[in-house]
Parts: sequence; C-alpha cells; structure tokens
Amino acid sequence: MVSRLLRGAGALAVQALRASGPARVAIHSMATGGGIPSDEEQATGLEREIVMASRNDLDPYNILAPRAAPETKEEPNLVPSIDDKRIVGCICEEDNSAVIWFWLHKGETQRPNCGTHYKLVPHQFSH
Repeated sequence: MVSRLLRGAGALAVQALRASGPARVAIHSMATGGGIPSDEEQATGLEREIVMASRNDLDPYNILAPRAAPETKEEPNLVPSIDDKRIVGCICEEDNSAVIWFWLHKGETQRPNCGTHYKLVPHQFSH
C-alpha cells in the first residue's frame, strides 16, 4: 500500500517537472571561467588572510624568511620581537654545524663572534 502511494507521488513529481520545461541545473563554480579554482579563490580563514597579505608584500605572522640585510652596523639584520629582548641563533660560518645563541636586547645593535650585526625591532600582532 505504501509503495503504491510513493510510486504515485513520484509519478506526479515527474509529470510536474516535465510540464515545467527543460531542466535548469544551477552550476556554481568558484573558479573564474569555470575551471579549477586557484589557491586564492579557495583559501579561507587564516590561510586567506595570509594570501591576501602576501599580495601586498606583508608577512602578518612572520612565516616567511627574513629579508637579508648587508649585515653592517649601519644596516643590521632586523629581528622582530614583542618583548624587550629575544634569544637569537646564528650559524656564523656556512660549513659550521654549531649554532651560536645570544640574547638580543632592544635598542642595541649587537654582533656575535662572526661579525654579523643584529638589531631588535618592535613587532605588533596583526590581530
């Protein structure tokens, strides 16, 4: 009995769809031009924020490698910090396997034994 009811309701639905004309299927594509979406088009949340910031050459979460500086006293490597001091590691020579660790304090340009200069700069969170 139930199967007859369901078959009858299904037949009525099919007749109504046929009467309304050809089927129109809504196709939603995130990709411009209908292809595979790019990383920028499908990024969401934190990833989207990082992608949008990278368009403007920003690094809101310090995930990129720092830009290399001439490493002189006049133009030191800038080290961002939210505090007045930060511990920094330096591999002074290319073939050296030991890291030289030292405290870098705000306001001072410092250099470990190798001669590379570092300066602590204030960093603000992006959020």
